[in-house]
Amino acid sequence: NILLCLSESTTMAPATPEPIASTKGRQIPIVCPGHTRPLAELQFRSVHENDEKRTFLVSACHDKMPMLRDAATGDWIGTFAGHKGAVWSCRLDPAALLAGTASGDFSVKVWDAITGSSLYSFPHKHVVKTLDWSHDSKRLATGGHEGILRVYDVSKPKETPLEFVQSTSKTISIPKCNWLDNRTVLAAGSDGTIRFWNVDEPDPSRQLTRTLRVGDGVRDMELLALSSDPTRTILTVAAGDRVTFFDMTTGEEMRSYKMPIHFREEG
Repeated sequence: NILLCLSESTTMAPATPEPIASTKGRQIPIVCPGHTRPLAELQFRSVHENDEKRTFLVSACHDKMPMLRDAATGDWIGTFAGHKGAVWSCRLDPAALLAGTASGDFSVKVWDAITGSSLYSFPHKHVVKTLDWSHDSKRLATGGHEGILRVYDVSKPKETPLEFVQSTSKTISIPKCNWLDNRTVLAAGSDGTIRFWNVDEPDPSRQLTRTLRVGDGVRDMELLALSSDPTRTILTVAAGDRVTFFDMTTGEEMRSYKMPIHFREEG
């Protein structure tokens, strides 16, 4: 089950003269039943429809059935059915018109997020753990146990994807990948290094533009532009027993917090 928490920021007026307890700051959980196995990933995606903001929630799960919900209410909208293995990643594109799923069945699928229809299937040679959409929704980056970052042009699904091998000496799996901009993809490695790839650079010797060492195998990673300053992007990394925040404008570490457990204990 998925648990959503909504905050009540104001005190509700009593319907009767009798005093009631304040609900200011209270967390009200919404339980979203449906999944039958452990969850692997959640993503919130907000879009504007007719001058109104709407937020969706997609969930990847080991039960092979990624789901789409209304994030405000938790109401189920649909299920992307078709994978034969655990789904490790499920993400909506910036317009919330397309969905991508990465699975243990060695495949990535692209779906019509409105109808739920499967549009394309991209075969891989091992478990696929992560995927992410480019900011312009034109390309899809994938990664997993092969240690190869792949970039697909979804307008040309039959074309061979671009490939970026993390290491030529050993296999370094990719648990997470994120687009920093429309040409740069961050690939988090099981060796504790985040690699910045310029996927538009034709010269292989210049494709790897930067590395960021976090000290342990990365379990999760997320990029988020600040609402107060959209030009400033924060990278959050969960690795080992720490959660660390980096300012992508300067490349500097902002904060790092030690967790009570090592992330590998979370499965």
